[in-house]
Amino acid sequence: MVLLLIVSAVTFGIFFLLPKLAGQTTDQLAQQYIGKAPTPADIAAVKKNLGLDKPVFEQYWDFLKGIFAGVDYKFGPEAAKCHVPCFGYSFKTHIEVWPEIQNRLPVTLSLAAGAAVLWVVSGVATGVLSALRPGSFFDRMAMTVALAGVSLPMFFTGALALALFTYQWPVFERSDYVPLLQDPFLWARTLVLPWVTLAFLYSALYARLTRAGMLETLSEDYIRTARAKGLRERTVVVRHGLRAALTPIITVFGMDLGLLLGGALITEQVFSLKGVGAFAVEAINANDLPNILGVTLLAAFFIVICNLVVDVLYAAVDPRVRLS
Repeated sequence: MVLLLIVSAVTFGIFFLLPKLAGQTTDQLAQQYIGKAPTPADIAAVKKNLGLDKPVFEQYWDFLKGIFAGVDYKFGPEAAKCHVPCFGYSFKTHIEVWPEIQNRLPVTLSLAAGAAVLWVVSGVATGVLSALRPGSFFDRMAMTVALAGVSLPMFFTGALALALFTYQWPVFERSDYVPLLQDPFLWARTLVLPWVTLAFLYSALYARLTRAGMLETLSEDYIRTARAKGLRERTVVVRHGLRAALTPIITVFGMDLGLLLGGALITEQVFSLKGVGAFAVEAINANDLPNILGVTLLAAFFIVICNLVVDVLYAAVDPRVRLS
């Protein structure tokens, strides 16, 4: 909670304080939300609606209060209600930020969850098999593919996947996102190509991490002791070797998943998915600060939650953490 409060304060300061430090006046900030040739009365009204005429600390307090109590914005005789939780109100689209994020969130959650399962399973399995046969043909081929996966950018592999499997060979037809509850088959079909492409990028890193961790763990004394006791090789590898090697992998996984849940910008742009990442890009292009601030806070929330889950998983995976 404290970390989220710090993130919100820093983000709020970046968007609302730094422009002033750079020399922009409150009138210039307000003009971004008005059309051409605004009148002084229009500028004054926008400044009042945005709270730009208040001190920065008071603006931040109003923002925090709005998250838990909502905010009423007045436009002359008309008024707009930003309901709880109010993450802001876009004065360009005249739509609340949180409902917009809610509409985009299922796309991002589906993309991140499916890709995460693929890259963890394939990456860890490949890394374990490579560590068990270091220097073999499989090890060299797997690490070569992993190096390619780490080196190639997402916008290249995504565009290549679309060119090959959508246009050259129409295995996966390009279509809009379908909600899971509406049609599970179409939901999975529309996301298979983004899942595989995104998983290829991340699984490469996980394969290399797992291989390095397993090679180090398998050379430990307790592994030799376990084998000397006559334990089965599978038990030695999975229960004693892999569990100890999973700690750094869980750490990286928590950060990767948290960032993806905050919006997979490049992937969503390449595959035309209307998720949180695409929403952030639209907000940046439109210079819509409330929308950008809302997405930033959502991404920070997911990162904090994922890191909390990682800390809990440490004790479940590695007994040494419980003993310490």
